[in-house]
Amino acid sequence: MRQQIIVDVDTGIDDSLALLYLLSSREAEIVGIAATAGNVPAAQVAANNLAWLEICRAPDIEVALGAATPLAIPLRTTEDTHGPQGIGYAELPRSGRGLSPRSAAQMWAELARAKPGEIIGLCTGPLTNLALALRIEPDLPVLLRRLVIMGGTFNHPGNTTPTTEWNVHVDPEAAKEVFDAFAAAPAQRRPIVCALDVTETIEMHPEHLVRLAERAQSFPVEHVSADQPSTDRSVASNPIIRHLTDAVRFYFDFHHSYDQGYLAHMHDPFAAAVALDPALARLRPATVDVELTGALTRATTVADWVGMWGRPPNADIVVGTDPELFFDQLITRVGDFALTVHPPVPQEVP
Repeated sequence: MRQQIIVDVDTGIDDSLALLYLLSSREAEIVGIAATAGNVPAAQVAANNLAWLEICRAPDIEVALGAATPLAIPLRTTEDTHGPQGIGYAELPRSGRGLSPRSAAQMWAELARAKPGEIIGLCTGPLTNLALALRIEPDLPVLLRRLVIMGGTFNHPGNTTPTTEWNVHVDPEAAKEVFDAFAAAPAQRRPIVCALDVTETIEMHPEHLVRLAERAQSFPVEHVSADQPSTDRSVASNPIIRHLTDAVRFYFDFHHSYDQGYLAHMHDPFAAAVALDPALARLRPATVDVELTGALTRATTVADWVGMWGRPPNADIVVGTDPELFFDQLITRVGDFALTVHPPVPQEVP
């Protein structure tokens, strides 16, 4: 049976690859895509989602616009990390598909009510839309089959401040509302949290792009490098591979500029993979809360691993995985999908 999924994204380079992973997975059925403000404003996120669906020749999937701002603070975006449109150097075509008439929060609540116990929620951006959905439907923690969150950091440095991860930093009030609410989830349905502790081990390198192009039979097979000028654009024959290469190369350049190597941390596609197959991750239960008042630590996610607070666990935190197994699956799935959607055109023999 296909697993029905609501995806809440702030697309985003690695969010883009998360969408591609799900679209290419036969066991997944995306029933709704929520556009959340984060990497770029919500309207641009929605446009990116619609464009990827168009490029992938996907069936009609509801794309709902989320809140324009976090619950309590101004929106902070990160075009320096993801590019002016959120998709790096990629220049996606404008889609003729339309947005849902309902908001992202309404979509969350109404889909979960209509299919209790059937839908997996996947959040790879700030948790604003889900927090608003909880205000509409407080029973979401028991209506959803499971929730997977990419966000937070526990025993690992932050990527936004010394102690905070980007998604939680953008809307810490929303993150706290979500973790507090999901204390009501049954133990077998506790949210799975993919935090920086593990997602920063999911390192994509140029050779992964080479393998993707080869799997998709896309030519020429391009070898990107730190020496390329920013004006270069992919000429790959397969549109999915071409746009993905341009997006990911920006992400490589960003990490390289911060002396992290010519690589990219693929936080969000890993969370998508875990949503479909939790066995990819080693999990440890904990009680998670979010600091809202610390002068230096606001938006820090704190995990009580041993019950010091006297509160039951409200999350299963990913503490380990096999990155190469994940990349093998990603390359196989996305490469085969790209080949199926855009098969190579036979060359005429003179």
